[in-house]
Amino acid sequence: RCGSSAAKAKRTTMTLTLATWNVNSIKARLPNALDWLTEAKPDIVCLQEIKTVDEGFPREEIERLGYNIITHGQKTYNGVAILSKFPIEETLPGLPGDETDEQARYLEAVISAPNGPVRVASIYLPNGNPAPGPKYDYKLAWMDRLARHAEGLLKLEEPLILAGDYNVIPRDSDCWDPEVWEKDALALPQSRAAFDRLKWLGLTEAFEQLDGRAHQYTFYDYQAGRWNKGQGIRIDHLLCSPQAADHLESIEIHKATRGEPKASDHIPILGIFSL
Repeated sequence: RCGSSAAKAKRTTMTLTLATWNVNSIKARLPNALDWLTEAKPDIVCLQEIKTVDEGFPREEIERLGYNIITHGQKTYNGVAILSKFPIEETLPGLPGDETDEQARYLEAVISAPNGPVRVASIYLPNGNPAPGPKYDYKLAWMDRLARHAEGLLKLEEPLILAGDYNVIPRDSDCWDPEVWEKDALALPQSRAAFDRLKWLGLTEAFEQLDGRAHQYTFYDYQAGRWNKGQGIRIDHLLCSPQAADHLESIEIHKATRGEPKASDHIPILGIFSL
């Protein structure tokens, strides 16, 4: 009995750290990625825009840091990956619902964490510009597919974290100037409505739940000196099922990475869960 109580206490105090980061080419950002992984030591990382086929992913360098790796790559464009310090079990490359879609934007896996399985997905949602047009139609259709798939996943009633670059600015206060973005696909009412639909299914946006402050950005464009001017947007998100959201302890935007030489234009977001 004493041993059982001790084990239970240990389980309740353990934490799991999960991050999402659009690296904008894993090969170009490898030194930055290795430095951040070494310093932040996240348990699970969802990467987007790895911009390489599976065979080209720099596995050895990252595996040396203790990570298991799965990828869903594509030459030159897109591509997603999941890094995990725990065993990776079930995997699903590609978002269900359209067999003709060849863009590598979705990768799902079940992670065998110490306190039980956690289902995660790395998501690189389409940008959608110019809008209106075929690219915006693809974006909205992709978000509809994601909502339908997420609805099914929520029925499993398990810890679920859909992490990634959603290419959606949820609120006017999540960008440096709403007038600049009002006609952009990232901030159009239809995009925000599609993002809200995900939350209405029962998903919680981690930053909104624990922080919610205005003008906390995760992306600074390379153009027009946006980083030096402090002109960013918040488009990288962790969406959590109730079984994950109930254990969310903190959310961090690791802004310092954007100031490094040859930095990605996106910033890692890290959630800490008592899972």
